[in-house]
Amino acid sequence: MSDCIFCAIVTGAAPARVVYRDEHLLGFLDIRPITAGHTLLIPREHAVGLADLPPETGARMFQAGQRVAAAMKTTLDADGVNLALNDGKAAFQTVFHAHLHVVPRHSGDKLRFAKGLITRRAGDPDAIAEALRTELPH
Repeated sequence: MSDCIFCAIVTGAAPARVVYRDEHLLGFLDIRPITAGHTLLIPREHAVGLADLPPETGARMFQAGQRVAAAMKTTLDADGVNLALNDGKAAFQTVFHAHLHVVPRHSGDKLRFAKGLITRRAGDPDAIAEALRTELPH
């Protein structure tokens, strides 16, 4: 899709800090992270939302989400992880290419997490991306 930023990232026409890739999916740091390491997993083939997403692709997204979550626990010392897929404008989907948010969490981070929802910036993204890539061999 020519006007989709995520499709542009898949083709390399737009930049991203890629942390995960396979033949079906691409994972990269969110440019407006809620917490440091907030990663988006997207299908390489355009799908607007759940209605367009083949079930096997959705399953692959969650399998990759498990791998990224494990890497976050190791490299970012995350105590937990939120996985979220916003489907449709009413559900706060802002980029209409299906994507799974993998958001690292730390015990007692409720205020920091709430602040992150507003400020949407965290950490050194280049160092974070490198750490996750190292933990997630391709």
